[in-house]
Amino acid sequence: MAETAHAPATQVADPVAAPTPATSHFGARAARRMLAAFTHRDFRVQWFGACTSSIGTWTQLTAQNWLVLSLTGSAFYLGLDGFLQQLPIMLFTLIGGVMADRLDRRRTLLMSQYIQMGTAIVLAILVYSGVVRIWYILALSFITGVAQSFGGPAYQALIPSLVTKDDLPNAIAFNSIQFNIARVLGPLVFGETLAIAGRHMFTDEQQMAICFGLNAVSFLVVIYTLMSLRVKHIPPAEKHRVRDELTGGLRYVRNHASLMSLIVLALMTTFLGFAVLQFLSIFAQKVFHEGAETYSRLLVFSGMGSIAGALAIAWLGKFRHMGATSLIILGLYGALIVAFAMSRTMWISELVLFFAGAALMVVASSVMSLVQLIAPNEMRGRVVSIYMVAFRGGMPLGSLVSGYLAAVLGAPMAIGINGALLIAVAAYFLVFSRGMSEA
Repeated sequence: MAETAHAPATQVADPVAAPTPATSHFGARAARRMLAAFTHRDFRVQWFGACTSSIGTWTQLTAQNWLVLSLTGSAFYLGLDGFLQQLPIMLFTLIGGVMADRLDRRRTLLMSQYIQMGTAIVLAILVYSGVVRIWYILALSFITGVAQSFGGPAYQALIPSLVTKDDLPNAIAFNSIQFNIARVLGPLVFGETLAIAGRHMFTDEQQMAICFGLNAVSFLVVIYTLMSLRVKHIPPAEKHRVRDELTGGLRYVRNHASLMSLIVLALMTTFLGFAVLQFLSIFAQKVFHEGAETYSRLLVFSGMGSIAGALAIAWLGKFRHMGATSLIILGLYGALIVAFAMSRTMWISELVLFFAGAALMVVASSVMSLVQLIAPNEMRGRVVSIYMVAFRGGMPLGSLVSGYLAAVLGAPMAIGINGALLIAVAAYFLVFSRGMSEA
């Protein structure tokens, strides 16, 4: 930065002159504060690989939801597919957390990526050849979920090895940001792939297969970045029985009311709040009577809102009354879901999805931060894994129940009921959970 001479005391400052040293220094400090984690080489490498893979994953998820709906025309099967994607998270994540402390985390992650890449390749081949059936898709979703249930804890446990302790909160925030960047870019890649492939006379099934193939290719990037990391595995000094470690973590959470409240809140948030994302394809097709491009655009607005919410949390860090604020915003999120369910105007629905995405990210990040702040270091891995089971476990259960309600009552009514219940949950915790509201 160039040096700036001080003007004489009698000289009037030009209001449009170059920034003063104070404002320049403020801008530099702000940039360092926002991008602190990227000063670490291993974090930069891994973030790029994870972001690329996440974009591929969201491209496949978008295509897969559309494919399931095209094959079956059923909201139930759409919910069942979401359920089977997330069911292994409930079944195996706690064991995956223990394994992340026992085994080389990078090798565990690599194995997870290989399996997920394999399922994407198999699905692409089945769809391209025209022999795919709904049961094949459901089985591959479950296998992918198993791989993620071991890869997820390993990835979360690896992040502290990539940055210093002071920069860890910033790294966690940017981990959320890359996920939500992928939520925006993945559906865009899906929509653009369909447009390009359609112009080249590919069939609908072949267009879907290309999306799955792009996801398979994206895993090559994250595999390369994992191999490029310089972190070394440090074996634990001693190992206890898996069962003893699991029960110790569960006992600790059960005896701490604040942690129990946070984990129940996380479960209810995903159980009631994530089905709207699962059913956006139904809204695009049956409410707005549009095609895949509209579905892709709805996902993009939701993802852009999530990025805005994640950036806000990255900037704020820890702030006062985080618990009460998250409950108020959770109630707002419920109201936004109700508004989306009632809307029949596209631009209003897109705007509502943007603010809903931001609200959901603020709630999720705030609750996760409170869990991390309350849990002691020696119990943090197990506590966070229990939180992950609740947070991720609410998604498949919510997808299954909401899928059934959508099949019976229609998607708008089912989503509207979920939003109203979220408002009630937020009000209950705000009034009756003193530890939560005062956090």
